[in-house]
Amino acid sequence: MAAVTALRSSCRTAGRLVCAHHVRSCSSIRFVKSKYVCVFDKSAFKFSHQQRLFRTSAVSCGQIVQFKLSDIGEGITEVTVKEWYIKEGDSVSQFDSICEVQSDKASVTITSRYDGIIRKLHYNLDEIAYVGKPLVDIEIDASKGVAPEEDVVETPAMSHEEHTHQEIKGHKTLATPAVRRLAMENNIKLSEVVGTGKDNRILKEDILNYLAKQTGAILPPSPKAEIIPPLPKSETVPAAPKDKARKIPVPVSRPIVFSGKDKTEPITGFHKAMVKTMNAALKIPHFGYCDEIDLTQLVQLREEMKPLAQIRGIKLSFMPFFIKAASLGLLQYPILNASLDESCQNVTYKASHNIGVAMDTEQGLIVPNVKNVQVCSVFEIASELNRLQALGSAGQLGTNDLTGGTFTLSNIGTIGGTYAKPVILPPEVAIGALGKIQILPRFNGKGEVFKAQIMNVSWSADHRIIDGATMARFSNLWKSYLENPASMLLDLK
Repeated sequence: MAAVTALRSSCRTAGRLVCAHHVRSCSSIRFVKSKYVCVFDKSAFKFSHQQRLFRTSAVSCGQIVQFKLSDIGEGITEVTVKEWYIKEGDSVSQFDSICEVQSDKASVTITSRYDGIIRKLHYNLDEIAYVGKPLVDIEIDASKGVAPEEDVVETPAMSHEEHTHQEIKGHKTLATPAVRRLAMENNIKLSEVVGTGKDNRILKEDILNYLAKQTGAILPPSPKAEIIPPLPKSETVPAAPKDKARKIPVPVSRPIVFSGKDKTEPITGFHKAMVKTMNAALKIPHFGYCDEIDLTQLVQLREEMKPLAQIRGIKLSFMPFFIKAASLGLLQYPILNASLDESCQNVTYKASHNIGVAMDTEQGLIVPNVKNVQVCSVFEIASELNRLQALGSAGQLGTNDLTGGTFTLSNIGTIGGTYAKPVILPPEVAIGALGKIQILPRFNGKGEVFKAQIMNVSWSADHRIIDGATMARFSNLWKSYLENPASMLLDLK
C-alpha cells in the first residue's frame, strides 16, 4: 500500500513538471471534453463545467459555415440551380457571385456573405434548392469570422449566420460586384446612393438614376443591354422574290436519338409559372376582338427614325410605337389598365402603365414589362426593350422586370401567323396579340388599288368588367395612332 501511494505521488509530481514545461513554452493550451474543459494557463489550473462549447484562438482551424439559401421574396420556397460560378476549393470574398438560381418568376444571382474557401456544393446543376437549406459549405478564418474569445455552439449554425449577415449589413453596403464596378467607373460613392432592392441593396438602376440626377443627361443604354445590329432589309420590305426565298424557314438538322423509353421530367422554372398563370386564367371569361391595321405610314416613319436611333445605340423596332400608342389609349380607357380582386367585388385602376411584352426564350415564355410607359418617350421605350431583350436572351431578368405588369402585348408575328387568341395574364384584364406585317392590296378613297403594309391584331378582354364596345373603341383609337403616327404628337406629354 505504501508503495502504491509513493507511485501516485511521483506521478503527480512528474505531471506538474510536464505541465510547467509546456506552460512556459505556450501561452494557452485548451482541450475540449464532453463534460469538462481543462484549461492550462500560466497563472493557475481551472476546471469548469461547460455545455459542449469550444473557445476560438489563434491556433484553431478554419470554421465550416453552412451558407443557406435566404428568402428571395415573392413567396418563393424553391429554386432551380442553373449555374455555379465557383467549385470546391475556390476562394471567395464577400459579395462574390456563388451561383445563379431560377425560380418560377425570375433568375437571381446569389452572392457570398463570407470570405473563405468553398468546401462543399450541396446541389448539382438543374437540381431543386430549397429556401432555408444549405447551399454551400464555406471554410472561414475563425479569427476573422468570430470575435476573439467568443463561445460558439457546435450545433445551431443559423444564429451565427444571421449575426454575421447583420454585421455585414451594418458595416458594408449591399451591392453586386457589377454594380460596384459601375459605381467605381463613374466615381460614385455607394454610401451616397439609396438602394431600392431587398435589404436596401443597391441595384444597377439605382446607380443610373443617381448618375442621371447628378448630370441631368439622358443616359445611353449599358453595353450589356445594347442590341446594335439593325434588322435586315429583307425583314422590313419583302418586295423582291429573292427576299421571299430567303424567308423560307430551313429545318434545323439535329441528330435523332431514339432511346426506346419514355422520359418524365419535373416542371420547373418559368414553365412552372406558366402552369400556375394559365390555371388562374381559366377562371376568366375571355372576350375576343380582331381588326387589321394599315401600317404603311408607320413603316416609312420607322425607316426615317432608325438611323437616329442607331446613333444613340438603340435598335428601333415597331414595338415601341405599339406600346406608346397603347398607353395613350389606356389614358382614355383606364378600365383596360385595371385589375379585379378575387372576390370580384372591387376594381383597382392602376396609375402606372406597366406594359408587358411576351418573349420567347430558351427558358420558356416570359413577360417582362416596361415600367411607367405613360411618361416615357418612344426612344426611352425602345432603350428599355433593348435591355429587357438582352437580359431575357441571357436568362438574367430580375423579379422587378417580370412583376407589376398592368397590360400586355404579344408580338407573335415575329415568328409567324396573322391571328391569335391570346390568354389574359391575371390579375390583368386585357391583352393584345400582333400578327405579322404583310404587303397586301387595298383600295383607297378613290377606289384605286395600292400596296399596303397590313398587320392584324387580336384582343382578349375580361368580359366580367369589360364590354365589347369598350374594347372596340380602344382598338379604334390605338389603330388611329398607328395609321397616322403624327397624330400621337397631339397627345404626347
